[in-house]
Amino acid sequence: MKLLNFIGGEWIEDNSLQTMPVINPANGEQLGTIPLSTKFQVEIAAQKAKEAQKQWALVPAPKRADYLYEIAFKLKEKKEHLAQILTKEMGKVIEEARGEVQEGIDMALYMAAEGRRLFGETVPSELPNKFAMSVRAPIGVAGLITPWNFPIAIATWKSFPALVAGNTVIWKPSNETPFMAYELAKIFEEVGLPPGVVNVVFGSGPTVGTAIVEHPDIRVISFTGSTTTGSKVAELGGKHLKKVSLEMGGKNAVIVMDDANLDLALEGILWSAFGTAGQRCTACSRVIVHKNVKQELENRLVEATKQLTIGDGLDPSVKVGPVINKAALEKINHYVQIGKQQGANLLIGGEILSEGELSKGYYYAPTIFTDVEATSILAQEEIFGPVISIIEVSSLEEAIEVNNGVKFGLSSSIFSQDINKIFKAQQLLDTGIVYVNAGTTGAEIHLPFGGTKGTGNGHRDSGQAALDVYTEWKSIYVDYSGKLQRAQIDNNA
Repeated sequence: MKLLNFIGGEWIEDNSLQTMPVINPANGEQLGTIPLSTKFQVEIAAQKAKEAQKQWALVPAPKRADYLYEIAFKLKEKKEHLAQILTKEMGKVIEEARGEVQEGIDMALYMAAEGRRLFGETVPSELPNKFAMSVRAPIGVAGLITPWNFPIAIATWKSFPALVAGNTVIWKPSNETPFMAYELAKIFEEVGLPPGVVNVVFGSGPTVGTAIVEHPDIRVISFTGSTTTGSKVAELGGKHLKKVSLEMGGKNAVIVMDDANLDLALEGILWSAFGTAGQRCTACSRVIVHKNVKQELENRLVEATKQLTIGDGLDPSVKVGPVINKAALEKINHYVQIGKQQGANLLIGGEILSEGELSKGYYYAPTIFTDVEATSILAQEEIFGPVISIIEVSSLEEAIEVNNGVKFGLSSSIFSQDINKIFKAQQLLDTGIVYVNAGTTGAEIHLPFGGTKGTGNGHRDSGQAALDVYTEWKSIYVDYSGKLQRAQIDNNA
């Protein structure tokens, strides 16, 4: 199937553009092609979005929200269809794919409700017969650059708050997962979203992504991806004085104290580390475990990992699907070899799987290292694959120090039954998300999502905080005294 750009409410056929294939990572089959757009397509999309935004901003917010309700109903109606496509193009197991579509449904309903809030403030003036308030105002055109690992969830985290706030959108999805963008654009079309309010432009990051970040009419940029690319987006956006929201890498840890429920910790670690084949920004890649329970936890992890079924995510019995492509496979294996060279003890896995049906796709064995040094490359750099590093500690204080001793700060977790340890950890763990007696993944849409340090730049996706990315504050003063009143000067209190 040949996918087309969606610009100004139309599917644009342009045979002059080069194309690239879209591959199913589970079996190597080609699903279709996408156009490799140029700066010109971004320019046209920006014109359409700018024109549409003038009228879209005048639509009352509750009416804008009505479109999101309709989108939610469409997503629910097509949930299984979308989940099947998501698994085919991205590889995650079907159960997870259904959960991701549900996240899009939840986000649509949540942000639709914001259409009747979009809270500002009314405050008393210091002067008589004067009214003071603040309101949220749309910024204009929003440029969204989204990754392949959550092609529906992250797209909805960004686009729905932008839309309900009165902005229009130019969206560059990942080249690895364009079918989700196509399906969402079809839904936008089906619910009658005005032409130009959402535009989808396929293409490479260096070409299309850069053009979006540089375009003078695109005033806010929201990016999710690697820290290296995010830093470049921030630098380029800063030169143009744009608001830039970044959600980037993670090196997330599960802390297991000696009083932890090990059965629960085992489940939390397996789900966080090997779900989505470890390709989550919130994936657990470090297990920081108290020395008193280290051996027992290791033994349990190895035995449980042996039971994991690996294969095509469309098979409901499969627990771990493929990684996204050959480059990802090679990157993961490269880090595993470094771990071996640096003296970490490989307990299980550590290899590319290429026997039988697995030879057709991109599969890496769920991998566990132990006796990993907290400062080693294995424990410091984001691998983005099914690899766990076990690090031994002797106290809560040491565990917190190890957790915080990386350049990222997205998610962390502690398993303990001691309320004092739990509250101390909640306070001192330097991450944007903290889980207690749960793994490092599983964010809910009504709370802010994002992190500290190399994970972000202070903004948040999801929750009411997402509205701060896509709105400007406007302060309004209404003086009905009938005379000039000068703040601070005419106030003689």
